[in-house]
Amino acid sequence: MTFNFRERIDRVHSDSVKWAKYAGKDILPLWIADSDYRTAPCVIEALQQRVEHGIFGYPVAPEKVAEACMAWLARHHQWQVPREWLVVLPGTQCAIEIILRYLSRPDQASITTSLHYPPFSQFAHRLQRRQSLMPVRQSGQHWQMPVSVPETEMRGDEKWLFLCNPHNPGGYVYEREELLQLQAFARRHDLLVCSDEVHADLVLTAGKKHQPFAALNEDAAQRTITLFSPAKTFNIAGLGLSVAIIADPHLRGRFLQATEGLLAPPAITGMIAAEAAWEHGDDWLQAQQEFLRINRDQLADAVGKIPGINMITPQATSLAWIDARGLAVDSPALWFEQHGLGFSAGGPFGDPQCVRMNYACHPQTLAQAIGRLALAAQAAIG
Repeated sequence: MTFNFRERIDRVHSDSVKWAKYAGKDILPLWIADSDYRTAPCVIEALQQRVEHGIFGYPVAPEKVAEACMAWLARHHQWQVPREWLVVLPGTQCAIEIILRYLSRPDQASITTSLHYPPFSQFAHRLQRRQSLMPVRQSGQHWQMPVSVPETEMRGDEKWLFLCNPHNPGGYVYEREELLQLQAFARRHDLLVCSDEVHADLVLTAGKKHQPFAALNEDAAQRTITLFSPAKTFNIAGLGLSVAIIADPHLRGRFLQATEGLLAPPAITGMIAAEAAWEHGDDWLQAQQEFLRINRDQLADAVGKIPGINMITPQATSLAWIDARGLAVDSPALWFEQHGLGFSAGGPFGDPQCVRMNYACHPQTLAQAIGRLALAAQAAIG
């Protein structure tokens, strides 16, 4: 079966937060991690069949979703996950807040990378919890990812290590040895680990492979909550389904107790979509990866020729982290927006001189964005 990723789909009036942000403006929406591709046909067909049934009462426990998830993890990531480890949730961000709010005390701190997924720091700030940052550095066309915090900077009150694996916003695929060093650091300081792996299926670089943190060894499994979802892979974030994978029964019990009465169960539509995607979406995913690779390489080649900006080619995700400090403008995000480019501002990720661009878009949109990037850079540096 062939899949058409070149189809141009009008999303302006589709209740899309991505497209609503710049409605009525000549600004290309290339910010939030939401692709412009129609989801896999198997997902659409499964939802259509359920809609035709016409009844949407309270769902039973999501056993079929759990089985499909277990099979997917085994097939794509060689990770054998027992059923009892899985907690099915209506989303991922809620799990991060539950961990900070209910699985740590107000006097306990957390750790994450200096470039990070914004909710890691936003939730900590909102709860007035201290957070330390492990420095992420760029070395030429490579990332130097942190594997520890200097011992002299540890205060002894740290409880959780928050990790995006693959890295968001850098699109970096951690090597197994790097994750083993992080695991040794966590063991040495008795840290629990939240590993956000929602981009695990979008590895694009040949020879790179996603390594689940909790699958490293028994110690990693027992100290980790892994967050996993079909949302990014199949562009179904609006249907609201993710899983928390928790091996340690005590930690899992505490997590379940914290969610009781607080979180609604996943919607029927989310469960149906996830089950169909994980059971029948392999070919569609492979086709999407090939298409994203073309977009990524075209963008990386173009950015390399534009003075004042640079990027390290992402190994995974559909997101490019663009360093614009060479433009010498106060706010690159605002500057690009004024030139018709709606990127994610870099400040919430940890570097206000950068922007994050979602290249999971139509080829014509990408070509238009590249043209505007060049014009914006030229306007800044003269």
